[in-house]
Amino acid sequence: MFEPLYTAAEMRAAEAGHDVEQLMERAGGAVADEILARYPDGRSFAAVCGKGANGGDGRIAAELLRSAGWEERSLGEADVVIDALFGTGFHGAPREDAAQQIRAMNRAGRPVVAVDIPSGVDASTGEVPGEAVRASLTVSFQGLKVGHEVAPGRLYAGDVVVADIGLGPVETEHALATPAILELVPRRQPGDTKYTAGSVLVVGGSPGMTGAVRLTAEAAFRADAGYVAVAAPPESLPVIETTLLEAVKRPLDDVWEAAERAGSLAIGPGLGRERQELVRRLLAEIDLPAVVDADGLYGLEPIERRAATVLTPHSGELGRLIGEEASWIDAHRLEALRRAVDQFRCVVLLKGEGTLVGAPGEGPLVCGGYPALATAGTGDVLTGVVASFLAKGMDGRLAAAAAARAHTEAAVAAPHKAGLVASDLFETLPSVLDA
Repeated sequence: MFEPLYTAAEMRAAEAGHDVEQLMERAGGAVADEILARYPDGRSFAAVCGKGANGGDGRIAAELLRSAGWEERSLGEADVVIDALFGTGFHGAPREDAAQQIRAMNRAGRPVVAVDIPSGVDASTGEVPGEAVRASLTVSFQGLKVGHEVAPGRLYAGDVVVADIGLGPVETEHALATPAILELVPRRQPGDTKYTAGSVLVVGGSPGMTGAVRLTAEAAFRADAGYVAVAAPPESLPVIETTLLEAVKRPLDDVWEAAERAGSLAIGPGLGRERQELVRRLLAEIDLPAVVDADGLYGLEPIERRAATVLTPHSGELGRLIGEEASWIDAHRLEALRRAVDQFRCVVLLKGEGTLVGAPGEGPLVCGGYPALATAGTGDVLTGVVASFLAKGMDGRLAAAAAARAHTEAAVAAPHKAGLVASDLFETLPSVLDA
């Protein structure tokens, strides 16, 4: 359900008390074995090795390849390049001589196999402050590192395989939420009514943006909610009536009455940025679990709530909330997540490549992400899934993590990836939860 993600410090703790030479022999052997298995037609290699233990791992791998009959060649001539320049302890930007070596590996036009972590990627944060190797394959030891799963580092790692080098487990702060987390989502049981199965109230849908509430409401149903109501401006209701069959529709002024039968709120899809006061009042006066997205996040201020609260920003929205540019958020995703959690004291789901979930007093979770989801409306779908899981009684952190995982798995299961649109996820969400 949760796979550990190691930082450099946690790896040092795992290695404490072990014979360093033995660990290097096992690590180098694992790299050589993986290269021989992955590139059976290869006959030559180039190795770029640093001075530390990571470089030692690379040199051992190189010697084993020579023993297997491979020849060592220059970067441009080798069948495979071994990147053993920096290990998990590296942080900061590479110096110019190292940066030149990294650029040379990237320009060689050959598959690059990174030893433990691509050089230039911070293993503990996923940050890439300078030049970094773009690996085709990374052979990681003991377990996945934070930098393998958190962007931008995950974009450099290529395929990642984990090799056992004989270390015992240690407790980690970060974890990867696997598809097994979906086992925690309550399903409808005998005796359930449409309300006890999960009742969601979606608030949004201003003119010109009615599609957002339609996507959120439909997603809540597909994520197994039994009842969904939509509160929208009166002028939007005729359009919503014709595009959304199963949900109950209410004018926005009736939102307080509609909330009386709800188990959770989904605030913001297509709401319009001018309704900041309504968002504040809903969160302050209605004691229900709530997910806040899109226009609901605009101008949002921290507010104390007893009920679970989940914010689901993308990098631009989170940047506005904590006073940073979107580019800074993309480069420092874990730090941005922590700042947002500290500021708002609630669950924060940071969308994007390697979706992150943070909560007060809890370690961050990495919960999937898939390139095909980079299309308009998928965030509205995710909001509906979170709202459904909250209405079913899940706590905020697990509801957010499970929703992000279901969102990813639904995209993976879609029959086509190119040209995927948000509503395609409606066909695969139920099967993901049935699995």
